[in-house]
Amino acid sequence: MVDLTATVGSVDLANPIMTAAGTAGHGSELGAYVDLAKLGAVVVKSLAHFEWDGNPPRRVNQTPSGMINSVGLQGPGIARWIVEDLPALERLGARVVASIWGRTVDDYRRAAQLLAPVADRLCAVEVNISCPNTESGNDLFAHSPAMTTEVIEATADCDAPRWAKLSPNVGFRLPEIATAAGEAGADAVTLVNTYFGLVLDPVTGEPVLGGGGGGVSGPAIRPLAVRAVADVRQACPNLPIIGVGGIRTASDVVQFARAGADAVQVGTATLADPGLVGRLVGSLEAWCQDHRVGSFKDLVGARRH
Repeated sequence: MVDLTATVGSVDLANPIMTAAGTAGHGSELGAYVDLAKLGAVVVKSLAHFEWDGNPPRRVNQTPSGMINSVGLQGPGIARWIVEDLPALERLGARVVASIWGRTVDDYRRAAQLLAPVADRLCAVEVNISCPNTESGNDLFAHSPAMTTEVIEATADCDAPRWAKLSPNVGFRLPEIATAAGEAGADAVTLVNTYFGLVLDPVTGEPVLGGGGGGVSGPAIRPLAVRAVADVRQACPNLPIIGVGGIRTASDVVQFARAGADAVQVGTATLADPGLVGRLVGSLEAWCQDHRVGSFKDLVGARRH
């Protein structure tokens, strides 16, 4: 038997495999393809304290070994989600991570406060600070250590462990920003969100996505995401890390673990194959058996480069 249990800060998981926000819906949609109770956790699509329609179409476009999206964080709002979606996830035995976003620091504060009454029904709250906002122009909260600190401190009222989801579009400043998140109260950091990209129609010269540019994800970004995890692990040896970016196979999971990730999230691959995230738990167990690894935690390290 292989011990697949994983620990992310104060959160214990049955295994390290989770869905990634934005790719598995707000509720139990993935339950038709996966036994959600067998996943480490289900991270739902990011929610604001208000309802939001998202960006105009076209929202998704295939790219070499991945995709680019500009969905625009469409969602029903936290109040509706608590009533309409959370109970269905609970009935299926899912461990739930609520992801939140906002345009202002106060938006994040209000989102956190709305989740406080159901904090005992969540295993964590992922604070998605790597989405567009209006308090720093066209920048992201996660592009600034100061703004990262402000948002993480503002979400303390959620009364649950907080994971700061960070942007990779800061280059070598990522460890600095991850450090700021941890010092502000984040129990862990999620590395990484999508990379900025742009796809143009060669005939018209216009963006193919309705929102203009978008976020690139999928296997093409995996080496970049693994490097991001390794950089932060080296700089922050005691900060729990969740790795995400282009994961499709057990060996992909192991790469992130070797780089220093305590758990992982699977995103784009789930859109192409909704059952993959569930099968990945068994694939990881088989990989460990084949390589005589008795515990997933034995794989978690800090790879120097």
